[in-house]
Amino acid sequence: MHAFEYASPTTLKDAMALLGSSWADAAVLAGGTDLISAMKDAVETPKRVVNIKGIKDLGGVAKKGSSLRIGALATFDDLANNAVLRNEYPSIHKAVLGVNSPQLRNMGTAGGDLCQRPRCWYFRTGNGLLGMKDGKSLVLVGENQYHAIFGSGNTQFVSPSSLGPALVALGAKLTLVSAAGSRTVGAEEFFMVPSSDSERETALKPGEILTEILVPAAAGKNSTYEIREREALDWPLATASVVLTMKGASVGSAKVVMGHVGPKPVVSAEAAAFLAGKTITEEIAEQAGAAAVKGAKPLSKNEYKVQLAKVAVKRAILQAAGKLA
Repeated sequence: MHAFEYASPTTLKDAMALLGSSWADAAVLAGGTDLISAMKDAVETPKRVVNIKGIKDLGGVAKKGSSLRIGALATFDDLANNAVLRNEYPSIHKAVLGVNSPQLRNMGTAGGDLCQRPRCWYFRTGNGLLGMKDGKSLVLVGENQYHAIFGSGNTQFVSPSSLGPALVALGAKLTLVSAAGSRTVGAEEFFMVPSSDSERETALKPGEILTEILVPAAAGKNSTYEIREREALDWPLATASVVLTMKGASVGSAKVVMGHVGPKPVVSAEAAAFLAGKTITEEIAEQAGAAAVKGAKPLSKNEYKVQLAKVAVKRAILQAAGKLA
């Protein structure tokens, strides 16, 4: 790991003053579960590390008007033990419980989860965000079994965020603050698909800090279903977050979002359109899963993820409808 300056401000104003105009100037340290490993891998090489853990205003989980405010520094343990999340936002709560490690839950934060860098091993070993060497994609011809089935060109990494799909499905808003002021970005727009190594995979800019997540009142039944190789200390292979707004016994409208299958959470308009007006049965849920993966383009070694994503969508729908434990 390279040498760097270290600062630990106690106010947001002081923290922003310590950031720079480029990613090389400074990095924000929250839980540190991703940043430290990225620095060890030389993926991140900031001149200064700004520890924001001492800024008390950035923590907590509480009602804010009709919305739920999740502070960027709220830990996964805070989220796991929150009764409002458990009762009203099971899609978020189930995603949190999927991080089945006490150590990670105690250190990892909501903001850090959204801002973490991709886990692509080509990226982590120095071949750039898109995994290129000599102008050619290492991913497309190499070990791509954990990569995207909804990739775009040479962009084939998967978004590693556990909370992202659920927040996109629920229509959450993120507050980003810099010395120039604050701005609000929808969770769906926060995640980006870069087309070059000079771009980033989120809308966060140098000098900005993600301060809070605002989740609107849950308007429908919601759930998240994740599929992993192992129960603990592992990223999912495929996930699905679903929100069903019911109209009597049938679905009035739906939102279906898949995770860990594309560079950003994948919103399936096809599955949502199929579900509208339907009564949820196992057959309908299975057909919605098939609609969700219709546009998948698997790579040479990850075709299995198409079936996993289909199953994740099916089971998330059944869970949201109360027909699967």
